[in-house]
Amino acid sequence: MIPGSFEYHRPSSLDDAVGLMSSLGEDALLVAGGHSLIPMMKLRMAAPEHLIDLQDVQSLKSISIDGGKVALGAMVTQAELIASEELCAICPLLKEASLQIADPQIRNLGTIGGNVANGDPGNDMPAVMQTLGATYMLTGPDGEREVAAKDFYEAAYFTAREDNEILTAICFDAPAKGHGSAYLKQKRKIGDYATAAAAVVLEISGGNCTAASIGLTNVGDTPLLAEEASAILVGSSLDDDTVKKAMEAARAITDPASDGRGPKEFRTHIAGIMVQRAIALAQSRAK
Repeated sequence: MIPGSFEYHRPSSLDDAVGLMSSLGEDALLVAGGHSLIPMMKLRMAAPEHLIDLQDVQSLKSISIDGGKVALGAMVTQAELIASEELCAICPLLKEASLQIADPQIRNLGTIGGNVANGDPGNDMPAVMQTLGATYMLTGPDGEREVAAKDFYEAAYFTAREDNEILTAICFDAPAKGHGSAYLKQKRKIGDYATAAAAVVLEISGGNCTAASIGLTNVGDTPLLAEEASAILVGSSLDDDTVKKAMEAARAITDPASDGRGPKEFRTHIAGIMVQRAIALAQSRAK
């Protein structure tokens, strides 16, 4: 299908973009890489009267690493995340997850901000950002505010972002040196949304887990932070019984839909398997 008619805007600054969002209101939608919005427009599932393209807002395209503090501009592409050696050195989880998003063509245009901002439960980065304890920076006519990634997602395609706000950056503390991490994703084919996926970050000292964080992708209306499952791992040697308990706790918070990826029970089962394998892989990578 062909999208409905709309007026196209391409601001050159964040102030201009915020001004347009404020003046045009709910009749306007933002476009970053376009891989989520444009297909919805073609299907007439989204029909904005105004489209605000952020491609020329250079202030949203930076990767900043300062003293263990990481700030990713919303318009940084997946390909740029993969290519940043400094970022990959301190947080390899981002590269591992980015490489499992779609294909190289899409990763060259798809942005980190677009991936986390629209509330699609199938997107990979929201669970990863929850696992990293990230904070989203939102800018609107009243200034800037912060929302924790774990509090941002309210329902499928519904988030804490107001209609006149722009998600401008994603910030998080780099994981501790020597940590281990993994993002494992079961899917029907290369580039597909996950049947289920798990992100894990572990810190290990003296053979015991001293910190853990687990996130789940596409097994609920929102990305899921498995806090109880994470807490079960802390203080343990990551023995089989403890990992099994954590896997069961992670499965207990899932509520996937039955769809072309499989019935609900199958997807819940796969979520547990992804958690178990991601824990093992993260453990093997921890130093």
